Amino acid sequence: MNTIRLNPLDTAWIFTETRATPNHVGGLLQFRLPADAPKDFMRQMMAEFRNHRTFTPPWNRRLKYAFNKNPAPVWIEDDDIDLEYHVRHAALPWPGGERELGELVGRLQSTPLDLMRPPWECTLIEGLEGHRFAMFIKMHHSLIDGISGMKLLQRAMSTDRKRSLDLPPFWASGTAPASRAGKEPAPAPTMANAAEAAVAALSGQARSLPQLAAAFGKMLKRVGDHGDGMVLPFVDSPLSVLNGRVREKRRFATQHFTMERLRTLAAAAGGTLNDVVLAICGGALRRFLAERDTLPEASLTAGIPVSVRPADDEGTGNAITFIIATLGTDIADPAERFQAIRRSVRHAKEHVQSLPRQAMEQYTMLLMAPTLITLLTGVGGRTRPMFNITISNVPGPEKPLYFRGAELLATYPASIVTHGQAVNITCQSYAGMMNFGYTGCHTSVPRLQRLAVYTADALAELEAAFLPAPKRIAAPKPRKRAGQGASKPSEKTTGKTPAARKAKAAPAKPKAA
Repeated sequence: MNTIRLNPLDTAWIFTETRATPNHVGGLLQFRLPADAPKDFMRQMMAEFRNHRTFTPPWNRRLKYAFNKNPAPVWIEDDDIDLEYHVRHAALPWPGGERELGELVGRLQSTPLDLMRPPWECTLIEGLEGHRFAMFIKMHHSLIDGISGMKLLQRAMSTDRKRSLDLPPFWASGTAPASRAGKEPAPAPTMANAAEAAVAALSGQARSLPQLAAAFGKMLKRVGDHGDGMVLPFVDSPLSVLNGRVREKRRFATQHFTMERLRTLAAAAGGTLNDVVLAICGGALRRFLAERDTLPEASLTAGIPVSVRPADDEGTGNAITFIIATLGTDIADPAERFQAIRRSVRHAKEHVQSLPRQAMEQYTMLLMAPTLITLLTGVGGRTRPMFNITISNVPGPEKPLYFRGAELLATYPASIVTHGQAVNITCQSYAGMMNFGYTGCHTSVPRLQRLAVYTADALAELEAAFLPAPKRIAAPKPRKRAGQGASKPSEKTTGKTPAARKAKAAPAKPKAA
């Protein structure tokens, strides 16, 4: 029997999982039904899915625990898979809206996977308004990285609608992750990939020590001095309601904007697309916490997985690390907040890019060490946070994709919530849109959908600050291609309650939650 060893980080995802902190990632995929779809389209798809007995890696991998010389689990291939367990069906009371869909996904994301089986589940969801349906697919983080999992699903689709008609289910068209020894595309900038790079860097050479000493020496000199905009882990991250202990149940919300709108703002403000993402998240978090009277006096900080190239690296591959930057939540003016974020991100990137590649890998390892320790010891949520929230921004496919003739309208990532990190924001671009997925602890972060609503408000505030009125790109009209049939603009979220819309109408004095 062929076995595949887990690397140290993947093993940590297994050993640190608890009922309150399941370590799986998910993806919500929204589709538009084909124009000629029969009434039993979903029933047929469900039946075909459960009868398709061909499996490819990583979908057919399950854990085997060895207790002899090697106590760590390994992956083995298992073709005796119970598809009645792995493939599920759910229906919203028609017409299901974004709020109802978000509530269902929150419940699905709350339930741990069965680690005695291949650790994945696929739920087909019907009953959506506007001639739509959805799939929610979750996989354990030890099996695959969240963004890599989304890409795996996308590779199982087609850019041609006709060619997509006969595509097999996802688990029959997957491919095993490429060997790290061979030539492969650079990994996506996610926190898991940054942590994995840190673990791999443990075998680095001693010649990196001088550069590492200089890098961390610069940090130590910065303690108490906020002049250059550089943010220090732990030191500059205030205690907040986002960084305590979490409980089992999850909340999930979504938001999306056109890429054109975000890029226009970035150009006008003199920043990057990622600066804009951080700024609208910072503005939304400021209002969200202020409504609950829990906004810290010091600014919240974000852990941001990035792909950076060291100054002495002339190769073509990217290097994965992460930086910590301010979110400017202590600044009321949106323009000043944006500039503070832009400066902070620039300093953080310059600090990392000044290191040679070998030293940067060791630097990432040392920087990630506290996070890895909290994963293994369970002390998260009881100490001062290294940073307050993880915000990931990963590019996705630019062309529309199809599956069984149905157009993929949007993909929304659902990520891990754990002790010390009660909220995660992950966004991914797709076909001219930027899609945000907000995952939060149901207990410590109530009304998470408001955070998604306030993200749209924060974007509008930035546009008012940086763009003359004639140059602003209006939010698009109701997107017929999405079949949403609503009078709201394209920036639609899960959970736009009447109370949230009322709060949106008076952003200067939001009512207390």
